[in-house]
Amino acid sequence: MNYANHFFLRVRGGQIEFTKVSFAHTFFDSCYFRNCQFVDCDFTGCRFIGVQFPGSTFSLCKFDYATFERTLIDDSILESEAPRPENLRMRFARTLRMNYQQLGDADAVNLAIRVELQATKQHLHKASWSKESYFRKKYKGAKRAEMIWKWFRFKVLDWLWGNGESLIKLGRTILYTLLLIATYDVWKTKSHVDVRAYMEALLESPEIFFGVLAPPAFSKGVLAFFTAIRLLSFGLFVSLVVKRFNRR
Repeated sequence: MNYANHFFLRVRGGQIEFTKVSFAHTFFDSCYFRNCQFVDCDFTGCRFIGVQFPGSTFSLCKFDYATFERTLIDDSILESEAPRPENLRMRFARTLRMNYQQLGDADAVNLAIRVELQATKQHLHKASWSKESYFRKKYKGAKRAEMIWKWFRFKVLDWLWGNGESLIKLGRTILYTLLLIATYDVWKTKSHVDVRAYMEALLESPEIFFGVLAPPAFSKGVLAFFTAIRLLSFGLFVSLVVKRFNRR
């Protein structure tokens, strides 16, 4: 059955099974599909505005280049129906993230972000390093250098704080900073062979990190460096928390 390039306005349906139906490049506006099943349907290039799919399920459907606005749809679609190519999966997750933000569904937004970041990571890696002919033909010369820079920046930010999505990774970064402070403290002021010296330095490292303690052996440049890391860490933490609360 073919419903490609149609415009559906306020269409209603309930407990209907759609199998191998093409809705390619169709516009759905203010439609309502309750407890429907969509099996092997083609939604390529579709646009959904104000559509509701309560209790509806999707299986083996194609959502390449589809966009969603204020659409009530189960977030399981992010994992079961996302396009296979990384660049399309990234855009699919992005449009659903914006859609769930409009609905105020914080859990769905978090899931969409995780899918988007994973797809972005895979896409940037392939665009930078894959030997597949598609990527090497599309990204060459200056374009490839740009993709390598984007991949490198993505990896660094992912390691530092999960690209703004991981308190655990930010905590790990701060922990490594404390270990660095403790190591430098031992090297400058304590015995290198005394295990207790390392323990003492590790216990003192939070005080140095938070600016409570400034050992005389630490140069102004080193203290300024650790202060910059502290301020940056606080900024990342506040940004992460604000982003989390803004989704609710």
